[in-house]
Amino acid sequence: MEHSGERLQKVLAAVGIGSRRVCEDLIADGRITVNGEVAVLGRRVEVDHDVVAIDGAPIPLRADLVHYLLNKPRGVVTTASDPQGRATVVGLVPAEPRVFPVGRLDIDTEGLLLLTNDGALTHQLTHPSFGVEKEYVAEVEGQPGRAAVRALREGVELDDGRTAPAKVSLRPPNVLTLVIHEGRNRQVRRMCEEVGHPVVRLVRTRIGPLQDRRLKPGEWRPLTLDEVRALGQAAAGPR
Repeated sequence: MEHSGERLQKVLAAVGIGSRRVCEDLIADGRITVNGEVAVLGRRVEVDHDVVAIDGAPIPLRADLVHYLLNKPRGVVTTASDPQGRATVVGLVPAEPRVFPVGRLDIDTEGLLLLTNDGALTHQLTHPSFGVEKEYVAEVEGQPGRAAVRALREGVELDDGRTAPAKVSLRPPNVLTLVIHEGRNRQVRRMCEEVGHPVVRLVRTRIGPLQDRRLKPGEWRPLTLDEVRALGQAAAGPR
């Protein structure tokens, strides 16, 4: 089948995957797919329509795609606009191009949040079937014992169903680290409340492979190409 657009190796080199020769080798090794099919040398792609991936991780091809990592402060809402006039996460990053938050942190929760105009990556990171891990540090009321930690690890019965098993560790007396891969509304808060230890302070410290302890509350930075690819790989799951 004849394809229109630019040669694949040229497009890959232009977005920083490597030199054109390196990109040709990746194609020859069968590591590049276009729309789910293994690419061959000479393949042409339309950057606005085709989905190109390396080792299963989508590669952003359009020049107008941006990906921001924000350390969301407490008291800021995770929306593009707010009818009550409260500060929004979109107001903390550049106004152009227009971006949207990936997932949601409630107004009292702090920590890492992605904002992007990359619809394909957003779908991968938010759809339950992909199961990208998120790590939270929760300061809670009381002193959780072994039974509470075990319950969180095994799954907690909430009003919208039982949660999947979580990775949980306790830093005495009252700081829990939880790693979950679901994205239910206020899930960590509800889990902790259900085991008798309501959250006092909640911070998201990791999204998939992304961490950044240098970002201060309210600060943001663009993701590197390697970080975008790593996120895509995390969403794609093990090969």
